[in-house]
Amino acid sequence: MRIIPAIDIINGKCVRLTKGDYSTQKIYNNDPVEVAKEFEAAGIKYLHLVDLDGAKSGQIVNYKVLESIALNTNLTIDFGGGIKTEADLNTAFNAGASQITAGSIAVKSPELVYEWLAKFGPEKIILGADCLNRKIATSGWLENSELDVIEFIKTYKAKGINNVICTDISKDGMLQGASNELYTEILSNVTINLIASGGIATMNDVLKVQQIGCEGVIIGKAIYEGKISLKELSTLC
Repeated sequence: MRIIPAIDIINGKCVRLTKGDYSTQKIYNNDPVEVAKEFEAAGIKYLHLVDLDGAKSGQIVNYKVLESIALNTNLTIDFGGGIKTEADLNTAFNAGASQITAGSIAVKSPELVYEWLAKFGPEKIILGADCLNRKIATSGWLENSELDVIEFIKTYKAKGINNVICTDISKDGMLQGASNELYTEILSNVTINLIASGGIATMNDVLKVQQIGCEGVIIGKAIYEGKISLKELSTLC
């Protein structure tokens, strides 16, 4: 299973939110590049980079941070937040992203994302399936929909999606464990590479999502709050 630390960006700084609430932001480091270098030094190979300003505004804002991390590390970066057009995709890829996460746009303009899948290939596009009470949420989790998360994933699987990040918003930033029942249900209904996100607090939580069959796990606040050390994570890399 891939270990994928998260860096969330607001105003160019490394922050974390609780349950996606922008009013709860806590700054952990003013220099995301420094944080990314620490991850790489620990033997970690992957990074989940989220432009929270972009997610909120509907356009990429912090692509320069992506560019700096890509230039200063060899991390394989997936990038999300504010990607709405093919020009945004090209901006992300040109700045150094290996993959982009299609979240809100996958809900609001599915035909466009289907075109991207056909043009760029399924290995370049990750489906962002962020949900609250099983319903997909969009726009930096500021808007809710009536789309069931499993049906949403099934629809995209039929169009060629292989990789899905599923975040249970109720778990995100709470450090109370991942949404294991939901992930088990998803994997029993759809054959995909599922990346767990939200709620990871201990190494036991990491091992649980591995046992379920998740292909990757995104870890954020647990690292920044010292609940899980990079040394511990390096044993799984």
